[in-house]
Amino acid sequence: MQQGVYYFLGLAVGMGLIVQVGMNSTLRSHLGSPIVAALVSFLVGSAALAAYVILLRTPLPARAQVALVPAWAWLGGLLGAFYVASSVIVGPRLGAATLLALVVLGQLVTSLLVDHYGWLGFPPHPLSLARVAGGILLFAGVLLITR
Repeated sequence: MQQGVYYFLGLAVGMGLIVQVGMNSTLRSHLGSPIVAALVSFLVGSAALAAYVILLRTPLPARAQVALVPAWAWLGGLLGAFYVASSVIVGPRLGAATLLALVVLGQLVTSLLVDHYGWLGFPPHPLSLARVAGGILLFAGVLLITR
């Protein structure tokens, strides 16, 4: 794939996150529970992924391959559930822009640490003055958006 496609996908994911918050918040208001709304969201997403795997005939990993996965790697879904449930609660109270600004700031700070130390299987990318300055500028943007 060309580099531009990756940038487009990254942008599309960011756009989709806010649309997802709106959809899940609507589910919450109709279903009466942020947790039930998050569960429905995950069930629909799981069904879509299962259909994708079946339609594309994606081979499932062998048992030996599954056994090699580190225990911590299986817990990513918990963070997804935390994000969806929390965004359904926080989004309607703070607004889409404030929620996204805080989410992006949290992602950036965490990604700078993960990149610097090469955690979670990412290749190391040491902190630089430019990266730290970018984080500070993003933090300033969050302050402006949340006012």
